[in-house]
Amino acid sequence: MADLTTPSRIQQRPYASTTVVPPRRNNINHPIASFLRQLQSQSPHHSRQRFGLLAFFISGGILLLLTGITATAFLLGFIAFLPIIILSSPIWIPLFLLVTGFLSVTGFLFGTATVVSWTYRYFKGMHPVGSEQVDYARRRIYDTAAHVKDYAGGYFHGKLKDAAPGA
Repeated sequence: MADLTTPSRIQQRPYASTTVVPPRRNNINHPIASFLRQLQSQSPHHSRQRFGLLAFFISGGILLLLTGITATAFLLGFIAFLPIIILSSPIWIPLFLLVTGFLSVTGFLFGTATVVSWTYRYFKGMHPVGSEQVDYARRRIYDTAAHVKDYAGGYFHGKLKDAAPGA
C-alpha cells in the first residue's frame, strides 16, 4: 500500500495572498506615529481609556480651532465696523437707553400682572400652580406658632407661680 502522508504528495495552499505589498515609507520619528505606536503597545484592556483619551484630544483640538476662528472673526469685524460705530454713537447711546427703559418697564408690568393674576386665582379657590406649597407653608407657620404659644404659656405660667407663691 502506498503511503499517502508523505510530504511529496501533499499539496499545501498558501494562507495569505502571494502578492507582495511594497513597504510604505514611514516616518518613524514623527511624533504622532510614535504616540500611536505607544498606544498600541499597551495592554488590550486599556482600549476604552485610550479611545476616550484620543476622542478627548480630537474634540478638544476641534473646539480650540473653532474658538480661535470665532475670536479672530469677532476681532476683524470689530476693527472693520469701529469707524461706523464711532460715527453713529450719538444715535446708539440714546437708542440704547430708550430700549433698556422700554424693556424694563415692560418686564415689571408683566411680572406685576402675573403676581396679581396668581393672587386673584388663589383667593378665589382656583388652585393655581404652587398653591399647595403655599398652603403647606401656611399650615407649618400656624403649627409652629401654636407650639410656641403653648410652650411660652406654660413657661410664663410657671414663672408667675414662682414669682407670687400666694396668688
